[in-house]
Amino acid sequence: MSLPIVHYNTPILRKKGEKIAVFDAALAKFARAMVASMHAAQGIGLAAQQVGKAVQLCVVDLRAAEADFAWELDGSRVPLDLFMPMAIANPRITVVPGTDELIYEEGCLSFPKIRGDVVRPDAITVAFQDEHGVPHTLRGDGLLSRCIQHEADHLNGILFIDRMAKKVRADLDPAVRTLAKATRDAAKP
Repeated sequence: MSLPIVHYNTPILRKKGEKIAVFDAALAKFARAMVASMHAAQGIGLAAQQVGKAVQLCVVDLRAAEADFAWELDGSRVPLDLFMPMAIANPRITVVPGTDELIYEEGCLSFPKIRGDVVRPDAITVAFQDEHGVPHTLRGDGLLSRCIQHEADHLNGILFIDRMAKKVRADLDPAVRTLAKATRDAAKP
């Protein structure tokens, strides 16, 4: 089951998600629906706010991406196929000490066809629970780190355009305004 993805200017995108406290069959089903929606939109990450629910849950799947990033799940480098797609509940991110901040072009499923450079730390550690409530620690860099940071921002009501340098954002403003207007118009009865 695929869920509709909301676009920029939908108020839910600015809401901080509630912490996940109940890990039941309904949550697992919701996580699977999020993965289906992410795949249908050809994305690599999706936050609950993007499908209309303000909770601390996102999904990530980088199996189709070029694996030029490092990762370690719970202290081991297990194959991506064993843990992706993955559900990340209640993430707590820490930047790996001494990591560089890198500029990389990002996109977002809630901002179709809008892309821009964002500066983020290259390596992070994220403590989280999976959709069953099992705690995990994931350390990663490159695209994995960036994707998780992008989705965790969504869980806190922060959008990738908020992280852009003023010049980058200014160049995208006409497209962002057009999208905001289209979202408003689509919401009218």
